[in-house]
Amino acid sequence: MLDHLPYGVFRRTGETRCAARWGDHLIDLHAAETRGSISAGGALLAPTLQKFLAAGPDIWQRVRRELLDLVSSPALAELLVPLSEVELVLPFEVADYVDFYSSEHHASNVGRIFRPGQPPVPPNWRHLPIGYHGRAGTVVVSGTEITRPSGLLSPGVVGPCRRLDIEAEVGFVVGTPSELGTPVPPEDFARHVFGVVLVNDWSARDIQAFEYQPLGPFLGKSFATSVSAWITPLAALADAWVAAPTQDPPVVDHLADSPHLGLDLRMTVTWNGAEVSRPPFASMYWTPAQQLAHLTSNGASLRTGDLFASGTVSGPERNQVGSFLELTWGGTEPREISGEQRTFLEAGDEVLISAYAPGPDGSRVDLGSVAGKIRDN
Repeated sequence: MLDHLPYGVFRRTGETRCAARWGDHLIDLHAAETRGSISAGGALLAPTLQKFLAAGPDIWQRVRRELLDLVSSPALAELLVPLSEVELVLPFEVADYVDFYSSEHHASNVGRIFRPGQPPVPPNWRHLPIGYHGRAGTVVVSGTEITRPSGLLSPGVVGPCRRLDIEAEVGFVVGTPSELGTPVPPEDFARHVFGVVLVNDWSARDIQAFEYQPLGPFLGKSFATSVSAWITPLAALADAWVAAPTQDPPVVDHLADSPHLGLDLRMTVTWNGAEVSRPPFASMYWTPAQQLAHLTSNGASLRTGDLFASGTVSGPERNQVGSFLELTWGGTEPREISGEQRTFLEAGDEVLISAYAPGPDGSRVDLGSVAGKIRDN
C-alpha cells in the first residue's frame, strides 16, 4: 500500500535527514520542505523526527495531505532515494520508555509456567494495565546486533544468560507532550500519540526469574529493546480499529474508553527464517488508549518521544504466542529450528517480527519489521 507513508530517518554521506517511505524508495523530507513541497514549519529540516512529533495533530494532518498530493505529482521523482543507498537510524529520540503487560493470554501462560497450581493472572490484573518503566537509553533501531547479557542467574551464580528470549510487541510513539499533574484521558489518545512501531523487548528469562520478586523486571529486560525503523502514523490505520475484548469486571471511570477499540494488527514472528508464530494484536485485553490514560493517571507528564509498548502479544493458540517462553512452554517442549531442537536463543540466531493491518477497500497496511541478531561476548 503505497499511500501508507510511514516516517523514518536515514543517513547518507554523513548527513541525517527525515524521510517517508515510498515502496523501495524513501522521500527526502528535508529536500521536500526546502523546495516548498511540504510545509511543516521547518520541523522536517531537523536530523530527527522530534520537532515534527512535537508539532501536534494539525501539522501531522497537513503534512500527510501534502505528502499524498506529492506522490501523485511529477515533483516526486526528484525527491526519491533508493533504500539500498542509505542507512536507517532510530527515527526519534526516546524520552521515556514504559512496557505494559496487556495480553490476557500471555499473562495466563506465564502464570501457568512460573506459578503452577496458583491463579495464573494476579488479582489486580483485570483492574489496571500493569506496566513498568524501562530504560530509554537501550532502545535501538531494527538491525542492531543484540549482545547476550550476563547477570545473577541464581544465588552466587553469575554468568551469561542461558534463556534469552523475545517479546513481540507493538509500541506507541508520543508526539504532543502533556503538563505535569494533568492526566490524559482515553479520549485524548490521538491528540498525543503520533504513531506505531513494532517492538522486540528482548528478555533474559533466567536473570529476570531470579530478580523479579518483589519489584518486577530490571536487568533481565533493560539490556536492549529493538524498534522498527519506520513509524506508521495513526492516520494510516484508520481502517484497522476493531472492538476490543469485553472487560470484566468493568474498569474504573478514568480508564473507561468509549468506544472500546483495539487495533487489528496481524503479526508474524520468524526465527532464523522459519515462521513460528502469528500473534493477533486485536486480542489485547487493555487498549492503547487505556494504557496511555493509566500511565498519566497519577499526573505523570508525557514528553515528545515517549515510547510505551503493549507488552507481549499472544493469542489463545500455541502458534499465536509472542515469546519463546510460551512457544516452548518454559523450555520443556523444544521446537525444530534450522534442523535443530531449540528452546531459547543462541549466538547467530536472528528474529524478525513483522505486521500488517487492514486498509481501505480490502488493501493492507504494512508496518514493516523489527529484526535483531544475537551475538555472544
